[in-house]
Amino acid sequence: MAKAYTLFIAANTISFHCGCIIKINIAIMLLTILILISSLSFMAYGIAYFKTTEMKSEFKRFGLEKVGTLTAILEILGAGGLLVGLKFHPILLISAGGLALLMFLGVAVRIKVKDSLWVSLPALFFMILNACIFFMSLHG
Repeated sequence: MAKAYTLFIAANTISFHCGCIIKINIAIMLLTILILISSLSFMAYGIAYFKTTEMKSEFKRFGLEKVGTLTAILEILGAGGLLVGLKFHPILLISAGGLALLMFLGVAVRIKVKDSLWVSLPALFFMILNACIFFMSLHG
């Protein structure tokens, strides 16, 4: 079990925390940053589906125009869930896991339509990002 030590200098005016306290704070800060990146990105993607024609034409190209609206709604709900999950941990796990699964399916579709790796990278990146958020959050 890791121990955290505090060194007090000049009658408690300055304290230095060593050990696991710093590691925990860095991990929490990193997780929060990853959550914000994912949440803002999925919110933007979900809204873009309703505001632009490019997103709708992509789903048409995939042969999935019937699930485009559902996908955009799931992206927006997942983005909101990540933010709510900062306060309510179970929502974070559900949202990160759901978005990772959604992006896994996105990667599979891109492989099926033979998109290049370069074009498939965003879906792959967000799948890995949300899987990382999910697994980092399992212990919190």
